[in-house]
Amino acid sequence: MSPGPAGHMTRSPKIPRLETASRAPARRFLRTADGVTIDAAHDPGANSSGHLAFVVAHGFTGDLDRPHVRRAAGVLARRGAVVTFSFRGHGASGGRSTVGDREVLDLAAAVAWARELGYTRIVTVGFSMGGSVVLRHAALHGEKWPGDGTGGPESAREREERARARTDAVVSVSAPARWYYRGTAPMRRLHWLVTRPEGRIVGRVGLRTRIHHRDWDPVPASPVECVPYIAPTPLLVVHGDRDGYFPLDHPRALAEASDGHAELWLEHGMGHAENAADDDLLTRIGDWGAAHAG
Repeated sequence: MSPGPAGHMTRSPKIPRLETASRAPARRFLRTADGVTIDAAHDPGANSSGHLAFVVAHGFTGDLDRPHVRRAAGVLARRGAVVTFSFRGHGASGGRSTVGDREVLDLAAAVAWARELGYTRIVTVGFSMGGSVVLRHAALHGEKWPGDGTGGPESAREREERARARTDAVVSVSAPARWYYRGTAPMRRLHWLVTRPEGRIVGRVGLRTRIHHRDWDPVPASPVECVPYIAPTPLLVVHGDRDGYFPLDHPRALAEASDGHAELWLEHGMGHAENAADDDLLTRIGDWGAAHAG
């Protein structure tokens, strides 16, 4: 079923899950602009034209080897190549998680690697925390972002690096619109995990996620503040009407901030992020990305 017009509630029909690719993706460690080592993988895809690649940004406490990330990558690989990676502090990557701040540099390294591999059409697809990161990344590397982001002039090298990490289309799934949201029980638990010493121990031991102990300084621009800078890059915002983390005012705020540029899919019966995205939705996301990137 094709999605309806922006903001229209659509139903994701239940269909058999597609089989993920059986081949093992090629692995590589990337280095970010701030020196963090990032574990990444490349799958050329079953029907790749050699030009299109999806770069998948997982949610908080995920990594590229998690089954739900591999399933999403396997479905997208039917439309193009796929680059997956583990955010800092997750899986085999170095560093510590900053829960959506410095992770923009991790995504930039993954997109730049896709460019180095020869792909000319790049679609970033992010889930939850990764959904906020793809929005911030697209804004920071877009044509409208002022200078180097600090108000200062941008050097030729900075312009070149920003162009290498630029994306051609953006898909944000189950993302927050604003920071410090505590309006749901899952988000209150997440704040305990991130802000409390005992919570960070649970994250490290139980969830294989190493969380930075420092607060943001300065506080990065929020997803909803970044959205106006994404145009003219095509943007798709996807959210479930049963999302237990972020209610529907978050995706609606993101779409409204785009001033009509973003396409909004509100999925009937869908919960949160990768685990809730069925193969039909992932297939439609792949089709949208292939149609809009380039």
